[in-house]
Amino acid sequence: MYVVSTPIGNLRDITYRAVDVIGAADLVLAEDTRVTGRLLAALGLSRPLQPYHDHNAEQQRPRVLARLAEGARVALVSDAGTPLISDPGYKLVREAAAAGHAVRAVPGASAPLAALAVAGLPTDRFLFAGFPPARSAARRRWLEALAATPATLVLFETGPRLRESLADMAAVFGPREAAVARELTKLFETTYRGDLAALAADPALQAPKGEIVVLVAPPAAEASSEAEVDRALRDALTQAATGEAASAVARALGVPRREVYRRALAMKAEP
Repeated sequence: MYVVSTPIGNLRDITYRAVDVIGAADLVLAEDTRVTGRLLAALGLSRPLQPYHDHNAEQQRPRVLARLAEGARVALVSDAGTPLISDPGYKLVREAAAAGHAVRAVPGASAPLAALAVAGLPTDRFLFAGFPPARSAARRRWLEALAATPATLVLFETGPRLRESLADMAAVFGPREAAVARELTKLFETTYRGDLAALAADPALQAPKGEIVVLVAPPAAEASSEAEVDRALRDALTQAATGEAASAVARALGVPRREVYRRALAMKAEP
């Protein structure tokens, strides 16, 4: 079974391998066969299509597993982007793998990664959290559970809910930097950057159309006091050399290693 990424807007983002895999598939599973049918027509392909979505997955999975057992090549695609990312499919992948069938990824377009690439926010650690709840009270509780996450948050949101969602983020997260990316890879692709409150008040984001990804910077690390650094260094220097001790303390306290190393040298020089 192949898990095949499809374009999120620009048709030219389809990969050569995706075209080859879909073109050779005995069965293509699609969330919406109308959407995938148009994609296949644009690519000049004609393959057997079956719907696979949240409402029929329980009934479809045994049938798909039976086809795999017969030796069929199955391609699972999304309406747009990478399957399983806010889309059905993970149970099918899990059960296919458990049954001993090979499961291969055919990577390509992904809205969360595309948005992360252009947002201008930290990319070394991020969390994709999907869609927030629709109602404000539930959404704020959901956001509060994410507030301390030491990573850039990547969320999906709808146009009609965007303004209220950004306002709730500003209330829960405070003045964090954020970005709103809409219509990625399409003609009217736009990325808005600023703090959450400013984005919530931006007239262009009151009810924008199109696919929307919201990204929120991680919380600022609390500065460690010199006394805290010194205590940690004294303990570390009893167990490791200067450079290793400085690296360990810098990682543990989130302090630049250069500063910690300079302090460690000063402590070693003290009588």
